[in-house]
Amino acid sequence: MPTSPKSDPRWMLWLDNLAIAAWGVLILKYWLNGKLRILIHPAYSWLCVAAAIVFLFVSGWKSLQLWKHRRLPDVPQQHISLFPPGWSSVLLLLAALAGLVVTPRPFTSQVALERGVTDALAITRIEPQSFRANLNPEERSIIDWTRTLSVYPEPDAYQGDPVDVVGFVIHAPDLPQNYFIVARFTITCCAADAYPVGLPVRLRDESRQTYPPDTWVRVRGEILSEVLQDRRQVAIAAEAIEPVPEPENPYSY
Repeated sequence: MPTSPKSDPRWMLWLDNLAIAAWGVLILKYWLNGKLRILIHPAYSWLCVAAAIVFLFVSGWKSLQLWKHRRLPDVPQQHISLFPPGWSSVLLLLAALAGLVVTPRPFTSQVALERGVTDALAITRIEPQSFRANLNPEERSIIDWTRTLSVYPEPDAYQGDPVDVVGFVIHAPDLPQNYFIVARFTITCCAADAYPVGLPVRLRDESRQTYPPDTWVRVRGEILSEVLQDRRQVAIAAEAIEPVPEPENPYSY
């Protein structure tokens, strides 16, 4: 007597295999189109790619086994699950399909405000071997400046130094209207631990509304010491601000 799909536990095994294969395809797609670096530090990309290959191998192997043994008797389910049978696989499959349709985007200025923008790196991010003290000021990126300020945070030490940095615009509500923050997100492991670092930019004769939030800009000018947000800190006196395309890799590491 034929069994209905609901009474045959093998349909859940097919669903499991499909969900595993979908995640393997999703990870490889992100790796091939360069979007994987938006989600994870490049140093760990090989782990994701290796996992994706394993997912596809396991899915193919188990599917082949199921196909060869289509007549196996039903196996009673002994485990206890939070969801009804098959639901967890359905959720995993739907999540993978959503990832295949929706392209991941970098974090926005709103996320940066929620996480808090700083001009210094966390202590775990300071790597003496990568600190280049002899780097010319105009060659420093935002991450180089924040690393420098983490090591020696005295603003007067950098007064008048030339600046040439690229980042996205943040309108901090506690800054005057002639200031915005030029920032980038930095990643230690993955997007979950990303946090923004940036420097205030003082405009000369214009309002920050000229540069909408999330606009990518190149800011050239010089360092000055300012009292902002109730503390003395480094800021950039802008001499030229040029909109630029969003970089292929918007994060710093």
